[in-house]
Amino acid sequence: MQHVAAPTIETARLRLRAHGLADFDSSAAMWGDADVARFIGGKPSTREETWGRLMRYAGHWTLLGYGYWVVEEKSSGRFAGEVGLADMKREMTPSLDGMPEAGWALETWAHGKGFATEAVKAVLAWGEGRFGVGTTSCIIAPENVASIRVAEKCGYREFARTTYKGAPTIQFRR
Repeated sequence: MQHVAAPTIETARLRLRAHGLADFDSSAAMWGDADVARFIGGKPSTREETWGRLMRYAGHWTLLGYGYWVVEEKSSGRFAGEVGLADMKREMTPSLDGMPEAGWALETWAHGKGFATEAVKAVLAWGEGRFGVGTTSCIIAPENVASIRVAEKCGYREFARTTYKGAPTIQFRR
C-alpha cells in the first residue's frame, strides 16, 4: 500500500483529523490519565510510551493506508481523543491477523456524550468506502462496560473470551 494521509472526516459534532506534532502534549495528557488507561493496559502511559504510539500512528498511515485520527469537538476545537483502525500484530488466540482492529480512547471530559460511538461509526464508514466491507475486530476488557456498549452500537458482536498480556479480554468482530 502506498502512503496515504489521514483524511479529515466531519460528523455532526466531531472533526477527525490527522495527528501532528502539536498534538503530542494533548495525547500524552490523555494517555497519562489513570481513568483513561484503566481498561487499556491498566496503567497510565509515560510521555515516552505516548511518543511511540504517535510514531506508530504515522507508520500505519504510511505503510498500511489507514490508522488513527485525532478526535476534536467541532464547537470548541478541543482535543477529545483518538480513534481509528490498526494492525497491532497482537500475540493472542484466536488471532486477529487479517482484520483491522478498531480502537478508541477519549479524554475523561468527553466520556458519556456519545462521541466514541459517533467517531467509531465515521471511521468504519470511511474504511468500508475505502476498502469495501470486510471483517474488523476490537478487543475490550470485560469490565469496560462503556466501551462494550460503543462496540455493540457500532455493530460488533462478542466472538471470543481470551487473555491478552495476562488480562481477561473479549474479542469482538463486525
